[in-house]
Amino acid sequence: MTYAREELPSDGAGRLLTVGRAAALVGVSVKTLHHWDAIGLVRPSGRTRAGYRVYADEDIARVHQVLVHRETGLSLAEIGRILDSPDADTHGRLRRQRTQLMERISRLEKMVGAVDRMLEASRRGMRLTPRQQVEIFGDDWQPSWVEEAEERWGETAQWAQYAERAEGMTPDDWRKVTARTEELNADFAAALRDGVAPGSGAANVLAERHRALMSTYFDCTHAMQVCMARQFTGDGRYAAYYDTMAPGLNDWLRAAIDANARAHGVDPETASWPSPEA
Repeated sequence: MTYAREELPSDGAGRLLTVGRAAALVGVSVKTLHHWDAIGLVRPSGRTRAGYRVYADEDIARVHQVLVHRETGLSLAEIGRILDSPDADTHGRLRRQRTQLMERISRLEKMVGAVDRMLEASRRGMRLTPRQQVEIFGDDWQPSWVEEAEERWGETAQWAQYAERAEGMTPDDWRKVTARTEELNADFAAALRDGVAPGSGAANVLAERHRALMSTYFDCTHAMQVCMARQFTGDGRYAAYYDTMAPGLNDWLRAAIDANARAHGVDPETASWPSPEA
């Protein structure tokens, strides 16, 4: 069908749109419409005498159907077969598409929530001044360690969780956490001196106390605790911190955490930290 340019209705029902106006209306590029025409996916109803494509209302409706199908992950070839099938269950197909799109929206909303938490974490966190940090955590404490931890973990959901919790903690809250930490470290050292074996009931209790302490900051799983123990043995500063309490404590603590993780069904060899959106 061919239409003279001057014969194209300008508005109202049944109007015909040039490819440029059609592309702008549906939010795709002119190049995309040209490609879909070339492969027979969406062919315009006709052309002007000068050879320009013109799109009728039914053409625009088909373009919208293509866009909906594409959002559900179908290929253009699959979309073409669906739209051209005489036996297609249009109503059922649209209901399935709606379900798929709602599931995708839900996933995207969760991702947006994770990003929002990360953004908020970059503006929040420990409210203690550097002087208060040294006063509460001891003379060996370095305030720069907080910045270092944020550089390493700042894009994770766990850091966002820590930042949210830390923001609400008072100096007295931090003193209580520090006291719990010192008490647990003393019990670790005593267990090593007393010959408590990693994997024993007593060692597992201590490992669980450590995981509970870490959960003060974020929800710490057994796999995450294993990853932290790897860091203890891989960083000389951690090794020095624990080994000053009792020689060999750094390695004992990792062995105790690994054994406790195995008891809870986690293989330390394959344990990994969650991804950023987790």
